[in-house]
Amino acid sequence: MLNMNFLERLVIETADMPWQPSPSQGVWRKPLEREDKESGHTTSIVKYDAGSAFKPHPHPMGEEIFVLEGVFSDEFGDYPAGTYIRNPPNSVHAPFSKGGCVIFVKLNQFDEQDTETIRVNTLENQWQQGQGNLQVMPLHSHVHEHTALVKWPAGEQFVPHKHFGGEEILVLRGEFIDEQGRYPKGTWLRSPHMSEHHPFVDQETIILVKVGHLPV
Repeated sequence: MLNMNFLERLVIETADMPWQPSPSQGVWRKPLEREDKESGHTTSIVKYDAGSAFKPHPHPMGEEIFVLEGVFSDEFGDYPAGTYIRNPPNSVHAPFSKGGCVIFVKLNQFDEQDTETIRVNTLENQWQQGQGNLQVMPLHSHVHEHTALVKWPAGEQFVPHKHFGGEEILVLRGEFIDEQGRYPKGTWLRSPHMSEHHPFVDQETIILVKVGHLPV
């Protein structure tokens, strides 16, 4: 098991992590949290070399993907950088990448009733006005769980707040900051139920945020 204590706060600068081989040649990964070596609850950064592929495989409790670089593909389509993907429980696919790609992947973390398939190219979607000067792009909601992109303009500060059901952040652009540290592009943060912080930024910053999904 790796980082499966959801009561602890985690900060991982994924850019500093070495790539580890996966069971499929040409596919590499950086595990962030993992219940078992090749099954169960898993969150990773995954890199496909050009021309690499995985054999068809199921996702017993779903798969969630954000494409960070390149073009990720499967038999259902091609998904360029900026695409958000949800494959519901018991879905099956055979992913590959012709030119290579890097993706953020969460496996086996869906509610059994969350059966929606989602494909969103965030580069083509419109931002919505959030609190203060923040811009928000909702990507998925199911009961208590919510996932979105949030764009912070340079110099923006947010009010101190708590996270019911926890919060998870992947910094996609710029640098996210709070009273506990500074988090550059590629940083993954996981904050437990009812954790509190006072975030702000110096430069324009975009984060992928999931809230309400951790044990309470």
